[in-house]
Amino acid sequence: MPITGPDRGCLEAEFKRPAKALPTLLVVCVALIDADGRVLIAKRPKGKAMAGLWEFPGGKVGDGELPEEALVRELDEELGIDITESCLAPLSFASHVYDDFHLLMPLYVCRVWKGTPEPRDGQELKWVRPVRLGDYPMPPADAPLVAMLRDLL
Repeated sequence: MPITGPDRGCLEAEFKRPAKALPTLLVVCVALIDADGRVLIAKRPKGKAMAGLWEFPGGKVGDGELPEEALVRELDEELGIDITESCLAPLSFASHVYDDFHLLMPLYVCRVWKGTPEPRDGQELKWVRPVRLGDYPMPPADAPLVAMLRDLL
């Protein structure tokens, strides 16, 4: 029996399998949502990989560090805001194969924090309505998370 409807697209898209074993990099990110329902995105600064692309704030998870701990640390370092782990709600994750590593990236949602986000890492910040997130070029791993956020918000 042929498959039709929304499941058909999942079968037509082929999973990009690497030719060799790649290390997995665990990175965590967050959709900060303000009182107006906008999401904060950050533009990667010049000199960094994928400079000029927009992404959700976050960063690498260190050895022995829990994803939530890493996110609390990264948001303090990058944006100068204070978040408690209890304010982070897991929403989804991205799994993407780049040329030299496999990225696994949990996405959290957060609506409560202390302080005002400020760019501390040379990045540009922008509050964006969920329906407009697709207007901003993002790294391949971030793009699928946009649809999840649009559906949530």
